[in-house]
Amino acid sequence: MNKTMLGVIDATKYIDALEPLTINRCIAAIPFAGRYRLIDFVLSNMVNSGIESVAIFPKYQYRSLMDHLGSGKNWDLNRKRDGLFFFPSPDLNMPYDHIGAFEHFEQHVDYFLRSKQKYALICNSYTVCNIDYQMVLKRHIENECDITEIRHQGKSLEMFILETSLLLDLIINRNETRYMSIVDVVRDHRHQLKICDYEYCGYVAVIDSIDNYFAHSMELLHPMIWKQLFDKLRPIYTKVKDEPPTKYTGEAVVKNSMIANGCMIEGHVENSIIFRAVKVGKGTVIKNSIIMQKSQIGENCELDCVIIDKDVKVENGVTLRGTARQPFVIRKGTVQGALMNL
Repeated sequence: MNKTMLGVIDATKYIDALEPLTINRCIAAIPFAGRYRLIDFVLSNMVNSGIESVAIFPKYQYRSLMDHLGSGKNWDLNRKRDGLFFFPSPDLNMPYDHIGAFEHFEQHVDYFLRSKQKYALICNSYTVCNIDYQMVLKRHIENECDITEIRHQGKSLEMFILETSLLLDLIINRNETRYMSIVDVVRDHRHQLKICDYEYCGYVAVIDSIDNYFAHSMELLHPMIWKQLFDKLRPIYTKVKDEPPTKYTGEAVVKNSMIANGCMIEGHVENSIIFRAVKVGKGTVIKNSIIMQKSQIGENCELDCVIIDKDVKVENGVTLRGTARQPFVIRKGTVQGALMNL
């Protein structure tokens, strides 16, 4: 029996509540967990589930996403047959914003027509978890379902499995059926299709707002949650960057924090996530914060409940404070000076 799947990652959605992290990038490319991007999780789950053909459908600000994924080598998707495919939407004015919009898929329908995989898995790009899709497919086949929707605590994770032939029929006949997305099909009970639910019981983080991004990032500092998400048997892959180990000076103090490689830590870091190649100056205290790649924090600064995007420079003596519900966000590539204390 053909139990192979092709993977479809719908990266077209834009969520206002994630600004300013999405001003220069799409949601799928948002940095997360010290060295990853959001798309790394769904893509790694697909690869760990034996999926060898993955199509990514981006729409907005996808240059950084393409730079991150490249040929797919780090996910073993740089193949002569199948592999990683990018299908950008040529029409930015499409009003339909549901995951799995058939109009987006129809513009690249040849991908589905040429695919030899019997089943298709459709996912969004901003749900963080570590799931075995083969287990979902097994249940889908055993229950003779037409579409299986993956849920967590009763809520949809916007992940769906169905036969590729059924997906093609829905794409091609959307004007007759009036179903514009896979979500429309699942929510309508007037058709004869058998819709099944699969309840996933592991750790899940849906990143759809700044406060959710901050809260779920801080959750990773709990060892039990970290172990659930980063299973050694089902690793999360990302773009490899060869950087030296982080250097800690004699004055450095680090408590309950995640610090990536290539950093220079001279100050105090507590309950925080520090990405690659970050510099923290002497006398600086960082608590409950997220500092992204290549940012430079000067000396004698105080940061609490702050999200600092990539390539930000915080000058000496700056104080920045937010709250757990409203973290203070500094945009990518900006300079925060002492006269701008907040």
